[in-house]
This record gives sequence, structure tokens and C-alpha cells, in this order.
Amino acid sequence: MELSSQMVLFARVVDEGSLSAAARTLNHSPSAVSKQVSHLEDRVGVRLLNRSSSGISLTDEGEQFYERCAEIARNVTQAEEMIVSLGDKPQGRLHILSTVAFGKAQLMAVLPAFLAKYPEVQLSVDFTDTKRDFADDRIDVAIQFTEQIEDQSLVARKLAPNRRVVCAAPEYLERMGTPADFADMAQHNYLRLSTVQSWNDWHTGGIDPTAAPARLPSNMELNSADAVYHAALAGIGIARLSTYLIAPDLVSGRLVRLFPEYEGKDSDIYAVYSTRRNLSPKVRALIDHLVAAFGPVPPWERQVP
Repeated sequence: MELSSQMVLFARVVDEGSLSAAARTLNHSPSAVSKQVSHLEDRVGVRLLNRSSSGISLTDEGEQFYERCAEIARNVTQAEEMIVSLGDKPQGRLHILSTVAFGKAQLMAVLPAFLAKYPEVQLSVDFTDTKRDFADDRIDVAIQFTEQIEDQSLVARKLAPNRRVVCAAPEYLERMGTPADFADMAQHNYLRLSTVQSWNDWHTGGIDPTAAPARLPSNMELNSADAVYHAALAGIGIARLSTYLIAPDLVSGRLVRLFPEYEGKDSDIYAVYSTRRNLSPKVRALIDHLVAAFGPVPPWERQVP
């Protein structure tokens, strides 16, 4: 037994007035309790208790030592009471990680209701498309897509499907013309994502299921879906973008959907966290909130024409 545990046990023996009473309280045998007190005395090099047939009493050294042990025992009890109270309701700082595009387009819209429901939670929200480490960066919950989840030790709970469609701005189509089929894409400019290569192979299993991934013509590569989105709005090229990002633009006509027969459904949106066991109330509350906010039919899908 560690020194701190022996000190707490010693304080309990003194408080209870006997080894046997302390043993009953701690659910140990009297001999086990006596043995630990003896080990503690050997450890500190002085006798702490006088033992007799009538009971126990503190030595002078034991009386002084008891005060410190009792203080430690009180601190342990207070710490236990504090952690139990924390388990009753969501509170404290909660670190959320999300991609830039999803964070700006969807996540921010549902967080005010969460904070209103749980006013004792403080959010630290990190929008980035750079790979991060859960442990090193102390991330509580990450919003990630299927292709981003590499660590199989993490727990992933599905929040929503992620449907991707092909689109372009009216200005681009007026300037370059509208591709009639996939073969026409060779005459157009495709906006690429530099961080996830598979993201660029949007035609596989879509427009032409038999075609191998091809490198489409492109004069611009960007490092986030949010940047690709704004490049498409600017009329620079054709893009494959998620409906969670462009639904309002398809409705307003700021973007025009191409190849309506194509829908990329090879990716879903997940809440990713480190473990199911002893999940903190604040993490559980956030995940439940996101599941309710984004499902069963995501709000953006109700807008897509």
C-alpha cells in the first residue's frame, strides 16, 4: 500500500477508536489493518500507537502525525465528493475539434442551444483541417468524416450522412459552358483539395462506375473544403462539395448542380471521442445534443432541391 493510503488508514483507525472498528468500516480484516499500521510505523521509523488489551492510544509522535494524516483523509474525502458532484451534471471546459467548413456552416448554429441548456459548460472550439492528436491536444470531441478517422481505438458515433454533389457558379458556366457529360470535364477546370487525395476522385462509382480515378484538369488546389467552396462561388471552376455546405446556395442559385444523377455517398459525419467507459457528463451531453440536432434527417438535406 502506498504511503498516502496508509496515512488515510491510520487516521481512520484513530477516528474509529480501534483496529477492529476501522476494519469493519473499511471492509478489511483486523489483521490486515494492523499489518498496514505496522508497515507505516516501520516506514516512518517511530511507533505511532500504543496497543493493549483495553484498546489503542496515540504516542506523542503518533498524535502529531495523526493531525497530518487526518488532513490528508479530509482532502481525499472532499476530492471524492467533488468528483461525484461533477458526475451529476455537465460542467467545465469542453474542447471541440471540427473541420473549418463543417464548423462554420453547421456546428456553430447548434452550439448556442447547447450552451443555453448547460450554462456551466465552457466551450473551446478549434476549427482546423490539419490532423491533430487527441491525447496531446486534449480533445474531448472531434467532428470528423469517414476518411479522416484513422485511429481505430477511438469511438465514432454517426451524426449524419455526408452527400456530395458536383456544382459550379453561374458565372463559370456562362464563361466556360455547361458540361453535358463526364467526358466534357476534360475541357473544364476542376477545383482540387490538397489534403485528402481520395476527395478528388468524385467520379468513381458515380457518373461512370467503370472508370478508374482520373486526374482532372485543374489550375487550383486548396487545403480545405471551405476554401474550395469559396473558389467555386468565385467562378474559378467546378467542384464536388457536400450538401451541408452548399444547400442554401443551390436553393438561391448561387451554385448550380451538375450531373444530377451523381451523388457521392462514400463518407459520413461522426462525433469521435476517446472512450465509452466513464464518459464525462459534458461529453455525453454534447454528443446527444449533436445527434438530436443533425438527425435523423439533417437540416441541410431538407433544403436541397
